[in-house]
Amino acid sequence: MKIALVGIGKIAVDQHVPAIAASPDWELAATVSRKGSVDGVESFSDFAAFLAARPDVTVVSLCLPPVPRYDYAEAALLAGRHVMLEKPPGATLAEVHALQAMAAARGLTLYTTWHSRMAHAVAAAKAWLADKAVTRAHITWREDVRKWHPGQDWVFEPGGMGVFDPGVNALSILTEILPAPVHMTAATLEFPANRQTPIAAQLRFSGNVTADFDWRQTGPQTWDITVETDRGPMALRMGGNVLEIDGKVAGGENSIMGEYPALYARMAELVAAGQSEVDLAPMVHVADALTLGRRVVVDSFDF
Repeated sequence: MKIALVGIGKIAVDQHVPAIAASPDWELAATVSRKGSVDGVESFSDFAAFLAARPDVTVVSLCLPPVPRYDYAEAALLAGRHVMLEKPPGATLAEVHALQAMAAARGLTLYTTWHSRMAHAVAAAKAWLADKAVTRAHITWREDVRKWHPGQDWVFEPGGMGVFDPGVNALSILTEILPAPVHMTAATLEFPANRQTPIAAQLRFSGNVTADFDWRQTGPQTWDITVETDRGPMALRMGGNVLEIDGKVAGGENSIMGEYPALYARMAELVAAGQSEVDLAPMVHVADALTLGRRVVVDSFDF
């Protein structure tokens, strides 16, 4: 199937382009971006011009930042195209609900992707926890914003979500693997004095679940979820790619490169089946944190 990639920035170049190139299901037929392009692929700088010129491209993958994404998704759906959304799927919950209704009314596929759920050990962790009682869980998600979003000021603008841009990856795993749902009960959010979104967050959920997100960690990055149960401890390391049970490695792979190919394989399945997959559980936790969060002002941050 022919697919267009909209927003040729760092995540598109690092993950989406190679995933599509390696897929037996997809042909990258066009790109839309104000600056970026992909060698050998027709490029457009205007989305409306693309839609008019390439009716043969029936699927659109949106890699834009969350705030402008709704207008593109709406235009694509109104033009009869299936839509795949990079995480988080939108700047607000309401706009994704609107897109879901729009896709359903037109018989189109809408897929809200959560790439960390495709990490190598997530399915095994979910299966291991399924028949156990969770007594405690903790997320430690600490990384370097300068490494992953160099110079991208939009992440600190309203709708950019700040540290929840990576933190929602952890929340997507948490909502996938826990045998029972949890809800936010308290949050402390650290805002740089010169920024509109938090650079760190400490979260508390029901069920004795806590989380520590920080975007200021240099050197080795930390993406861990530890879970204590009535039958021993479990941990996910490397962003869900390595599973530990009772402190010993029990599965997974020390690589994060398999996540995006799995997303595109799933999108192919959804389009073929005429189905959508819209899960907003991780984003609900982000919205709740921003609602409940106690604001703490910390040192200014600049790239």
